[in-house]
Amino acid sequence: MHAKWVINMTLALLPLTAHYTTAQALDPDPPASATDDAPAVTDDAVAVQTKQDTVPPIEHTGWATLIKDTGRDFMAFPRRKSTWVLLAGGGVAALAVHPADDYVATHIVGNDAADKFFKPGQIIGGTAFQVGAGVALWGIGRYVVPSEDGSRTNKLSHLGFDLIRAQIVSQALVHGIKYTVQRDRPTGECCAFPSGHAASAFAAASVLERHLGYRASWPALLAASYVGASRLVENRHFLSDVVFGAAVGEAVGWTIVGRHGRSEYALQPVPVAGGMMVALVRTPPVTTVHVAQ
Repeated sequence: MHAKWVINMTLALLPLTAHYTTAQALDPDPPASATDDAPAVTDDAVAVQTKQDTVPPIEHTGWATLIKDTGRDFMAFPRRKSTWVLLAGGGVAALAVHPADDYVATHIVGNDAADKFFKPGQIIGGTAFQVGAGVALWGIGRYVVPSEDGSRTNKLSHLGFDLIRAQIVSQALVHGIKYTVQRDRPTGECCAFPSGHAASAFAAASVLERHLGYRASWPALLAASYVGASRLVENRHFLSDVVFGAAVGEAVGWTIVGRHGRSEYALQPVPVAGGMMVALVRTPPVTTVHVAQ
């Protein structure tokens, strides 16, 4: 019984991790010889090409800016190519797993140990928890962390600011889709599609990836996958609800952080063992910094 449950859970989680990994498969480090090709030093300046590894600072993180920037996020969401690529990928993945919805729903529930293990997922993926975490980081950054230049904007307040915006946009979109589609939950209640918890968790994971880096974002990915799995174990969603909810969250998160500058994405062939695969990759801008002598 336990072995069969583990197999079912693994199969259920594969679409989530595969979709996220494909979307963020490549984030190559700058070549070691990047500075070797820089122009020679002159009396006026030296050109140095650097990759944008850290999130750039923003000017304000106040409430007025939150309202203004969130409105801009809603306008930017449908204009970004990455939005439609991610939503299309999520839609295809949701359609692919849809025939297994009933099977997963009937075989993944009823395990007492799993119920206890995944119970915190309902809280962690909830809007209140996610927004609360964002507000807490924003507040600590603005009012606790010492200010060096008199500004209350720093990395911590910026991260909290982006997390708050991601939750506002993702939940507005999710509830709009929910009440338009009106798909019943496995328990017969409305409305299941897409999963709001999955959208919240993956939106936060996408924002954290931009701020902390791809490698440091894996704990956030695992936490988001845990939240998505919890919705299946608790019999609140079908697998396709969770898969598409994750795609919505990713698209929203990339919209929030993409407006900071790293907004170019492309489909690129990637060599793998035994052949090739096509991955959605980021193409971070390379800036030229002139250092006066």
